[in-house]
Amino acid sequence: MHDNRLTPLRIAGVEEEVLSKAYDRRLLGRLVAYLRPYRGHIAVSVTCLLLHSIMQIAGPLLTKIAIDRYLAPNPARESTVIENLLPKDWLSADPFAGLGQITLLYFAALAGIFLFEFVQTYVMQYTCQRAMFDLRRELFAHLQRLDLAYYDRNPVGRMVTRVTSDVDTLNELFASGLVTICGDLLTLAFITAVMFQLSPMLTVVMLLVLPGVVAVTGRFRRAVTQSFRNIRVAIARINSYLQEHITGIVVLHLFNRESRSREEFHRINKVHMDAYKDTITAYGWFYPAVEFLSYLSLAAVLAVGGFRVEGGGLTLGVLVAFVQYSTRFFRPIQDLSEKYNILQSAMASAERVFGLLDTRAEVARPRDPRVMPESGARIEFDHVSFAYKNDDWVLRDVSFAIEPGETIAVVGHTGAGKTTIISLLLRFYDVTRGAIRIGGIDIREFDPTALRSHFGVVLQYPCLFTGTIEDNIRMGTERIGREDAEEAAEQVNLGAFLRELPEGIGHAVQERGNSLSTGQKQLIGFARALAHDPRFLILDEATSSVDTETELRIREALSRLVEGRSSIVIAHRLSTIQRADRILVMHKGRLREKGTHQELLSERGVYWKLYQLQYKDQERQ
Repeated sequence: MHDNRLTPLRIAGVEEEVLSKAYDRRLLGRLVAYLRPYRGHIAVSVTCLLLHSIMQIAGPLLTKIAIDRYLAPNPARESTVIENLLPKDWLSADPFAGLGQITLLYFAALAGIFLFEFVQTYVMQYTCQRAMFDLRRELFAHLQRLDLAYYDRNPVGRMVTRVTSDVDTLNELFASGLVTICGDLLTLAFITAVMFQLSPMLTVVMLLVLPGVVAVTGRFRRAVTQSFRNIRVAIARINSYLQEHITGIVVLHLFNRESRSREEFHRINKVHMDAYKDTITAYGWFYPAVEFLSYLSLAAVLAVGGFRVEGGGLTLGVLVAFVQYSTRFFRPIQDLSEKYNILQSAMASAERVFGLLDTRAEVARPRDPRVMPESGARIEFDHVSFAYKNDDWVLRDVSFAIEPGETIAVVGHTGAGKTTIISLLLRFYDVTRGAIRIGGIDIREFDPTALRSHFGVVLQYPCLFTGTIEDNIRMGTERIGREDAEEAAEQVNLGAFLRELPEGIGHAVQERGNSLSTGQKQLIGFARALAHDPRFLILDEATSSVDTETELRIREALSRLVEGRSSIVIAHRLSTIQRADRILVMHKGRLREKGTHQELLSERGVYWKLYQLQYKDQERQ
């Protein structure tokens, strides 16, 4: 027995959630809510599905009428209930004319089956694509609302899987799985009802093998469920391994680890192959087993029916109709067992998708947000402490203020809390203790989006998006035109590079800016900040990846960039530190010293030691 709970499976650091509960009404109800705006399309699809199921019983019934009335007439036969529902003399008494009419009706039934199946499939696929479009849009919007704490805990690959593979599985549930299940159940119900009307005895004979079919189907379902579970985990492991080793391909080449990686991937890939082999084995014995039972049932029907036809208790037409219905009866049962696995996979995907949608951002948006002060706003850190987890403090009782127009440099060893100060100011995280104020107002009273719109940030590792250089400077801001972007590029000395490109500022940028050098990407980051003309500026070791010559070219632009703005500079270069009005020295999460470059050197404290280790050689240059 499998526990009907969501359980995490970990393989090589990959966590894959598996839901063994095949049906959850709560989840299905939430999924159906995405189809409600398209209830008209659903009504058309359900109507076509009903008509398609009815048409499935027409062919054998017409065959029975043709045999009993024209090919092997039996004057003593009794009309069935279905025939009694039809108008009298609806068929010609002439055999040739009557067979011609039945032939036309048979072709009409086939055409109806084709038409209704096509319309039902097209409408349902269209509707499901629209519903899944809405779901993907909601997922992406929700991902953008989540704060950085969520991204710290969850790998990117898992979030991509939620928006792509999991939504595709849900689409398959509605477009194929659930609709097919309903269609198969309707077909089985109609066929069984017609067979009971034709001959209750033969119907019972044919259903004698049903317990065997149910037992085989149950065994198949359990085997395939476990196999699909192993396949999902194996795929998660393959995706994780590929992402890690493709991203780190340079390191693999440097350390000649290609053969070792191929061997490891071979083992991971073999686990996936073995899981698929188990699935193939299950499908390999399931369909022949059901076929065997269906033919066994058919043989019993022919044996019992043949004796009854010989004795005059059954017409030949009824026996032929039962032979045709028997092949149509067991096919939906095979489909139902396969669609069960789609239902189970969809429930697992729904659990993961709605688990993401139910995740609430830890950075709360105020119901009645305050308006940012117009100008002359003072930034104040008031006894700020922060821990990413429990009591693992990253900042401890940090207090300082930045006056309007003042430039502050923040220095310290790796892990001292420099970047955390920036993340708290931009409210990517909320402070654990204390408060951060702008213009005397706690930043938790501002809407985070409005708060961040007043800041310009240049990061240590520039992030570029697929598009053009102009797109990466403007970042979709409508008030920034092409001329503004070009002017910003000129001011950070990016113009000479752009003039060498045939498309200029319209040059296409590949994924993550791979076609550009690190220095060029950094200059685009400076141009982006300058073009948006922010009130506050943050430079997070922004010149660390720029060579000395390039830094000299942009130093004048940086002077213009910080002019009149409150600025925080996480310093890496000595030249940047010396331009600051004050220097804050962070050490093990605490603000240990503050002052100008010369004042801190004269104290011969933490900054003096840091200067001796990191900055003295730069001064000699």
